[in-house]
Amino acid sequence: MSVLLLILSVIAGVFLGKYFGKKEKLAKNLLILSAGFLITICLNEVFPQVYVSEESTNLGIFVILGVLLQMILEALTKGFEHGHFHHHNENNILPMALMVGLFIHAFIEGIPLANEKETLSPYLLGILVHNIPISFILGAFLFNRNESKVPSYPSLLIIALFASASPLGMLLGNYFNPDLQPYFLAIVGGIFLHISSVIIFESNKNHNIDWTKIGLVILGVMLALTMHLFHSHSHIHHH
Repeated sequence: MSVLLLILSVIAGVFLGKYFGKKEKLAKNLLILSAGFLITICLNEVFPQVYVSEESTNLGIFVILGVLLQMILEALTKGFEHGHFHHHNENNILPMALMVGLFIHAFIEGIPLANEKETLSPYLLGILVHNIPISFILGAFLFNRNESKVPSYPSLLIIALFASASPLGMLLGNYFNPDLQPYFLAIVGGIFLHISSVIIFESNKNHNIDWTKIGLVILGVMLALTMHLFHSHSHIHHH
């Protein structure tokens, strides 16, 4: 079920990007909404799981490692994860570097899913919501860079690799000791924190208050908090 949802979230995002990819405002708004959702999931779900573990005193280092890792990956992806794509600049992004960067990013996010007990855990929902705008931008980049209606082989390969990255990470996660779960969650928490904070706190051109942006962040936060409430009730019920 998790694997299917992960793949579908990428396909849905790419599909939207193919047909609405020239609407950069829509892509930005999806990213901002997902950032509000993601940072709430990170602070309400991921970090509590990390810091409730016995090794919690040393796990802050792994959160920082996640932040640094994402900074390195963005040297490959040129900030695709937070909407830095420009049609006139596309030649600056090497498809191979983009593919490698996105694959590693999604692969690492998939590893902790191996030890998630719930089918629709808040962590999984965070990845799904995060996947859609990234896939939207990926679809827009791959399909709108040329006028051909038929997708090229490299484009399909990049999409297939990105869609399979998290499921492959989840598969690998089954071979790790479950005691390592807090460490992987800490790294992914750092990745989530970096991406969402960059999207939310990027300066506006004139440093004016962007009420649309604030509204979308609040909406994302409220959606995540709603999921959190349902998750908390089910968690209490099991105990």
